[in-house]
Amino acid sequence: MMAAGAALALALWLLLLPVGVGGAGPPPIQDGEFTFLLPAGRKQCFYQSAPANASLETEYQVIGGAGLDVDFTLESPQGVLLVSESRKADGVHTVEPTEAGDYKLCFDNSFSTISEKLVFFELIFDSLQDDEEVEGWAEAVEPEEMLDVKMEDIKESIEIMKTRLERSIQMLTLLRAFEARDRNLQEGNLERVNFWSAVNMAVLLLVAVLQVCTLKRFFQDKRPVPT
Repeated sequence: MMAAGAALALALWLLLLPVGVGGAGPPPIQDGEFTFLLPAGRKQCFYQSAPANASLETEYQVIGGAGLDVDFTLESPQGVLLVSESRKADGVHTVEPTEAGDYKLCFDNSFSTISEKLVFFELIFDSLQDDEEVEGWAEAVEPEEMLDVKMEDIKESIEIMKTRLERSIQMLTLLRAFEARDRNLQEGNLERVNFWSAVNMAVLLLVAVLQVCTLKRFFQDKRPVPT
């Protein structure tokens, strides 16, 4: 009975937690992903707010366009250049601990004059504020007497489950990006194969017509002229 009562109190506290957090301070920063088309000869930048003393993981991948490469830079809120990469197809970078402010992510396709690029990137936050919130709910629901099920064990299990679910979502997102890049590459190869197959077929037909005309004219010239 005590374990069931503790579990019920925990469930009620978790249901009411978002309301309390929303009224006490700013909402936590959510992970995000974005896919955009980067025109040839252009540079596009994005700004992402980050809390202090957190972990920011940035992953990007070029999933479409000739060469499948792009220039990437990452700057801190103070304007310090943290990452600079040239002509890369993908990359993973982690900033820890973060500074409070807006981080600047730029994708540059100025080296390409013809081909536009389809770029996918994802931002993953791991804020220390989440750990403080988890510490708070254990104190809120734990009674004075000993419980059959320790709250520390429940907290550890929830944290492990949360971490594994977040990692699973991240891997599925990356797999979708890989699938999109491979599909675009295969479609491009199919278009090139179809084009050159049509050109080869046209050349073969032209050569066959020329051979027939040449042989026909040759035999006409060899035919004896009637007197």
